[in-house]
Amino acid sequence: MRRNLEATIEAFPIAGLFTISRGSKTEAEVITCSISADGLSGRGECVPYRRYGETVEQVLADILAVRPAIAAGANRIEIQSLMKPGAARNAVDCALWDLEAKLTGTPVAERLGVVPHPITTAFTLSLAEPDAMAAAAAHNGQRPLLKVKLGTTDDTSRMRAVREAAPACRIIVDANEGWTEQNLEEHLHVAREMQIDLIEQPLPAGEDALLARTQRLVPICADESVHATADLVGLRDRYDAVNIKLDKTGGLTEALHMKAEARRLGLGIMVGCMVGTSLAMAPAALLAQDVDYADLDGPLLLARDRQPGLDYEGSTLFPPPSALWG
Repeated sequence: MRRNLEATIEAFPIAGLFTISRGSKTEAEVITCSISADGLSGRGECVPYRRYGETVEQVLADILAVRPAIAAGANRIEIQSLMKPGAARNAVDCALWDLEAKLTGTPVAERLGVVPHPITTAFTLSLAEPDAMAAAAAHNGQRPLLKVKLGTTDDTSRMRAVREAAPACRIIVDANEGWTEQNLEEHLHVAREMQIDLIEQPLPAGEDALLARTQRLVPICADESVHATADLVGLRDRYDAVNIKLDKTGGLTEALHMKAEARRLGLGIMVGCMVGTSLAMAPAALLAQDVDYADLDGPLLLARDRQPGLDYEGSTLFPPPSALWG
């Protein structure tokens, strides 16, 4: 059965401005991959990330480069060696999962042995001045879990402002590599005082050995420091949890292996996302069915999602419909 691969660049406007320690953006630029066979098509979406050396143009080229292999019958297992981990492989891998589900009539959830149920996702607050972050926290104070973007020399005032504005919320803070050896201890103490649940990637990847010698007053989660299964063993002395993102692992296939190994090593698990549409969140929503934290709010941050999309009620994310993916 001959298969055809196509890929396109799409842009979805963000509702307002999305800001982290490395900068701001007003739209999510994604690549949608479609693989068709026997009159049916499977789709996958990826978000190229410059922090990892990816550009939209290069990721698109990497996807199109495997078109001959896909046409010749390369499957999900074979593309693990044909493509490197990252956004391009994620789009192809997820498109193959979706196509397999449609060709066989067996949903991805059933193949995984998962009975999908609604899950609670974190909702992200962009980095801003303390007063603006407090206002955003108060506006979203009914949500059970907030993820607060930090990464400045004065995140003490930001954590205090958000906690005061949203006293009932559980809070994750994400420094996006923005803390330093000089302010780490202070920020950890304030995070404990403010009853923060989890701190994500406080120090730059490659400069995080200090965490092994630091009293971790609040559990610390690796993001930029962890990409695939092979990274996990070397992180156990400095992190308590890992953030698994399909755009880092290179798809659901590798993410499933990574999740199993993280559990074996006793690490907590967050399933996270880049800012993308419901198509990118759908496979991650199945991966996140039984993890400690889900951060799959990408579509909630957009001014416009693709249709059909995922169903959200507040911070409750419902399982993906087959018309979308899987």
